[in-house]
Amino acid sequence: MSVARPLPHDAAPLHVAGKARYVDDIPVPADCLHLAFGMAEVAKGTITAMDLDEVRAQPGVVAVLTADDLPFANDVSPSVGDEPLLATGEVHYLGQPLFLVVADSHLAARKAARKGKITIEAAEPILTIEQAIAADSHFGNGPSVWTKGDTDAALAAAPKRLSGKLEVGGQEHFYLEGQAALALPQDNGDMAVHSSTQHPTEIQHKVAEALGLHMHAVRVETRRMGGGFGGKESQGNALAVACAVAAQATGRPCKMRYDRDDDMTITGKRHDFRIDWDVGFDEAGRLMAVDFVQYARCGWAQDLSFPVADRAMLHADNAYLHPAMRITSHRLKTNTQSATAFRGFGGPQGMIGMERVMDAIARHLKLDPVEVRRINYYKPADGHLPAPTPPVPLEDIVGDEHDDLASRGAQGAGIRFDSGKGGARAFRAAFSPDRPDAENTTPYGMEVTDFILHGITDRLLETSDYTARKAAIREWNDNSRLLKRGIAFSPVKFGISFTLTHLNQAGALVHVYQDGSIHLNHGGTEMGQGLFQKVAQVAADRFGVPLDAVKITATDTAKVPNTSATAASSGSDLNGMAAKAACDEIRDRMAACLAELHQTDASRIVFADGEVIVGTERIPFARAAQIAYEQRVSLSAAGYYRTPDLAWDPVAGRGRPFFYFAYGAAVTEVAIDTLTGENRILRADILHDAGRSLNPAIDRGQIEGGYVQGAGWLTTEELVWDDKGRLRTHAPSTYKIPACSDRPDIFNVDLWDGDNYSETIYRSKAVGEPPLMLGISAWLALADACAACGPNDPCLDTPATAERVLAAVKRARG
Repeated sequence: MSVARPLPHDAAPLHVAGKARYVDDIPVPADCLHLAFGMAEVAKGTITAMDLDEVRAQPGVVAVLTADDLPFANDVSPSVGDEPLLATGEVHYLGQPLFLVVADSHLAARKAARKGKITIEAAEPILTIEQAIAADSHFGNGPSVWTKGDTDAALAAAPKRLSGKLEVGGQEHFYLEGQAALALPQDNGDMAVHSSTQHPTEIQHKVAEALGLHMHAVRVETRRMGGGFGGKESQGNALAVACAVAAQATGRPCKMRYDRDDDMTITGKRHDFRIDWDVGFDEAGRLMAVDFVQYARCGWAQDLSFPVADRAMLHADNAYLHPAMRITSHRLKTNTQSATAFRGFGGPQGMIGMERVMDAIARHLKLDPVEVRRINYYKPADGHLPAPTPPVPLEDIVGDEHDDLASRGAQGAGIRFDSGKGGARAFRAAFSPDRPDAENTTPYGMEVTDFILHGITDRLLETSDYTARKAAIREWNDNSRLLKRGIAFSPVKFGISFTLTHLNQAGALVHVYQDGSIHLNHGGTEMGQGLFQKVAQVAADRFGVPLDAVKITATDTAKVPNTSATAASSGSDLNGMAAKAACDEIRDRMAACLAELHQTDASRIVFADGEVIVGTERIPFARAAQIAYEQRVSLSAAGYYRTPDLAWDPVAGRGRPFFYFAYGAAVTEVAIDTLTGENRILRADILHDAGRSLNPAIDRGQIEGGYVQGAGWLTTEELVWDDKGRLRTHAPSTYKIPACSDRPDIFNVDLWDGDNYSETIYRSKAVGEPPLMLGISAWLALADACAACGPNDPCLDTPATAERVLAAVKRARG
């Protein structure tokens, strides 16, 4: 059996040897041209003059194009057509492409692009969330609002109430391979494009639109990317379109790649958020109502901001059953890079708001944060709640020196506290989540039927020795004046499927050759996550052949059309099922052929161990393929799959947007220096649900990488714009992603052993995005360490840089 085996990445030897070929490694014809953008130096304004004579006079320059020179559509937007490739008179952010230089070398193009003399009548830019709120600068016709129950009444009736604000920073994708594209003119005006993209079909569509061609005249190929993380879902459109337009204009191949500074300056980031929250709860920490207001900074163009903001709303509940909830989402328009898809796609921002609320409740009630979380979990998959665990007073774990926040100035810590306004007993009678008739539904009306976090939590707390370590940390903190340690647990419930329902489909093309070798192509792209290997394992298993009999070739729009982006953690689910369908069709044809020749029932024929077993006869698979060919049986098939049982109305905020949920939990321990705010992750324990894993080795790698990337987002990765709108953290020297030395010294990762409740490929679960949110536990642990410094809630924002940790320590001390 090829699936469920911990096999190495299919390109691992090539990666190690430096032989894996990326777009920039593809040999190009001798007459290939190179491109670079001339960029705006102000964040907002009107172009009054554009003198490009000096640009055209530079050595090696072949052509200079402006918006007026583009033959057809001047748009690279993935959504509503509001993102011109080249500016058309108005400048919307500092770094926006204004003109395109075509030269005989990469360096010549970049040098010439700096020589443009652009006169811009500058206007006051809107840069921050606060400025956008004040200016009422937003996309759409107002905020999106989703509700469950009567939130206002439930808040008013709650015995206890807290409110606050959380600032959540953005994140640069920092893929190792930057954005790149190569366009090669073909016969009859057709165009072949090599692109480092997660969405070849969208590249095909935008290039065809820009050239005035039908999509059948454009072929897009993607062999692999050196990382994507969502940053190559839509941001590669500009390069591919620019190359194709220049190639059509000059009749020569054209190539473009961003240098790292240009890449970070031009492309979008993870959306940064401000989350205002108001929560009502009882003395045991049970949620009664939550009111979230989410402000997302979307940048200058809409890009994918609406579905990103929607997913933030969809994950505002995280793992908790809410009797009443209101989520209001503002999509703010600013003069910054157009924020875009990033691993988790808004889910992390929604989830972290809920985790902040859970910690605030636990800190206020002086209860163990794990128990406050567990008492609010959704009902488990079998429909029965486990025996209730009494809340653990916090003083039993961290000492009794922490007084009630309400009597020690919670307002100074950024939290408003309202004492009881109504009886807790009456409230619980109406809203308690453990009522026998309570619905186990999300705030958007989807029933949760596969919830397994009760078991995951119990096992992880046991294997991580959480209780004993928390007591040891209390003792450490009692005896350490300058260094403090913290520990925190966080769960993850992440919905799997594209929220735009029609994207949940995939195709695959499979050929079996008469020598028994198998050619496989599907619509998913390989960005280092191991998708190709997983799908190859599926194909090998369906035919019962060794894995080396299967070859997956580059993603190609001419082989599998109308593909969805490799995103939303859907790659294995969609493409694995499509490949399975194609393989099974060929296998069944072969079985029928052999059954007829051997006068037996086709259902009794077995494909295993490189052979086809027909009764007592064992035929090598290659011989069986040759027999089928000689009997004129087609050994080629196109497979197709669409995810069932999905229905979603994003306007109403109602429906079933997800096929299933993936779950996980993490316990993280950290240390901080209270004099400087410097901090370090000491240990991480993770138990993650990958269903029946297709490849445990690849899944563990995804979990480890996701955790570190999530922790980096919340700790060291700070994006800084100055008051002119210039991104100051535009290079590795100023933007700090986690290094190898930043990973925990003790890093325990295990997989939850259990089938997916939903019928997925071999009952596996998606594992691309969900692990990133396990990194929230690192931020919570830093807040726990800060809280050890004093009686007040530290109100730690993200990213929790040394400066923010130091400020949180001071807030905790009051």
